[in-house]
Amino acid sequence: MNSIGRNVEILRVIAHPVRIMILEELTKGVKCVSDFEDFLEISQPNISQHLALLRNCRIIDYFIDGRLKCYFLVDSIIPDLLELLKKDYHESLPGPECCPVTKKGKYPGERRR
Repeated sequence: MNSIGRNVEILRVIAHPVRIMILEELTKGVKCVSDFEDFLEISQPNISQHLALLRNCRIIDYFIDGRLKCYFLVDSIIPDLLELLKKDYHESLPGPECCPVTKKGKYPGERRR
């Protein structure tokens, strides 16, 4: 899979509030399932499903410590993506002055939302 395809897959997989929160915690260091249970307020099986999806996409991995699975980040793009998602964008980009091809016409004004 090329780089663009891989990045699209990462975006698809992380596009869930619970998975974003899991990844945010993993940027702070290694965590086990019980660590996630403390703040996510969802069942352990549900947490495990989210972790399995992230692991299957090779975004995270784990090691075993006794009977605990300790999860950690693997993909280096994740901290950058999470930082980008935290940014506040207050303004829209400006409208074009004219058509770049004909150099005529004008943008009518306010953008429709």
